[in-house]
Amino acid sequence: MKQILKVIKIGGKLIENEASLNSFLEDFVQLEGPKILVHGGGNKATEIAGKLGYETQMIDGRRITDKDSMEVITMVYGGLLNKNIAAKLQGRKQNAIGLCGADGRVVISKLREVKDIDYGYVGDIQKVNSGFIRSLLEQDIVPVFSAISCTEDGILLNTNGDSVASEIAIAMSAIFETQLYYCSEKKGVLTNIENENSVIPVLNSKKYKELVASKVITNGMLPKLHNCFQAIERGVSSVRLGDTGLLKNNSIHTKIVS
Repeated sequence: MKQILKVIKIGGKLIENEASLNSFLEDFVQLEGPKILVHGGGNKATEIAGKLGYETQMIDGRRITDKDSMEVITMVYGGLLNKNIAAKLQGRKQNAIGLCGADGRVVISKLREVKDIDYGYVGDIQKVNSGFIRSLLEQDIVPVFSAISCTEDGILLNTNGDSVASEIAIAMSAIFETQLYYCSEKKGVLTNIENENSVIPVLNSKKYKELVASKVITNGMLPKLHNCFQAIERGVSSVRLGDTGLLKNNSIHTKIVS
């Protein structure tokens, strides 16, 4: 029987709230067995970019990343947020290492092709170095991944954090029974964005397509759920979305099924 591995993605709003982040990390360090943490930070990057006089452009929930934006993303994701989380885990006696895709060639991407939209320095993941990750886990080190990948030629690329989490989970599913969790301030996928209690307990691909067609699911939730279904279809044993109660087996959340 394969050992269970938990891959947990936390969103930017949770990270930016000091109390929420500390509460999450307290629960995270209590989880037994191997685990991986992936974080975003788009809101913080947007905030810093604004202070520097850069305008942030989003299309269908995805960020357009020019050269200036990529510099901000590298500083915010790979520096400020990533190292802050790693340090907080160390302070809780959880040995952790902060990484981006360039470290250990762990997440290799290609520059997204220009079709109708030029996304700039944005990466689509090609491969994950599961052996490198496994070596860290075997040393009881928790990898903390920012949403930055790297090309074969060594160019840093902004990469959707949900995609980083799902691709890592998929790659590791060949070694572990892998469970993927998306934690945010929301309790799960909602039928009414204004009603926090309108959580869909189980979401399959048919229902998902219906909700997209009816515009119930839009913007940033589109790529997130695409990654969820990709993970289920490619070997991840379970995918769940909810708030930090997911780490305490909170019954209020959304489970993704095929």
